[in-house]
Amino acid sequence: MGMSVTISVATEQDVEQIFRLQYLCFQSEAALYGNYRIDPLVQTLDSVRAEVASDCVYVARLGDEVVGSVRGRIAEDGAAAIGKLCVHPRLQGHGIGARLLRAAESALAEERGAKTFRLFTGHRSESNLRLYRRVGYETVGTSKGGDDGVPMIILEKPAGTYATTA
Repeated sequence: MGMSVTISVATEQDVEQIFRLQYLCFQSEAALYGNYRIDPLVQTLDSVRAEVASDCVYVARLGDEVVGSVRGRIAEDGAAAIGKLCVHPRLQGHGIGARLLRAAESALAEERGAKTFRLFTGHRSESNLRLYRRVGYETVGTSKGGDDGVPMIILEKPAGTYATTA
């Protein structure tokens, strides 16, 4: 690629760029389902700011530009829910998504004690499903879809692969 993309923890300064990037990246997803009410497109700037403050959020940077982002948090049952993975359209296909996932997984396992990682993706989102399966996720079920009604596929994998040995 001739350029170096770095992965790091998101800060308050990244919030607006994450917000804009998410809006850009999820347009294609919305088009796929003919549904522009999906969560990443209706999420407010303040809501993104709150997630950066409380959740495990990583960004991919190319120079000063945020070109990718992912979020994770511990759900009620102790599994880590990972979501809103996005990479700028012009930089897709270079492994940035996989690197973001790995960063979130390690942090969730090591800092927050996650035993399982869980992802939700739309049933037609083939490129997402390919990436998740390639990095070890398996389909465990489906959900009817949230407020937006898009049917979701639920994928999980055990955290053991990244856990540090005691």
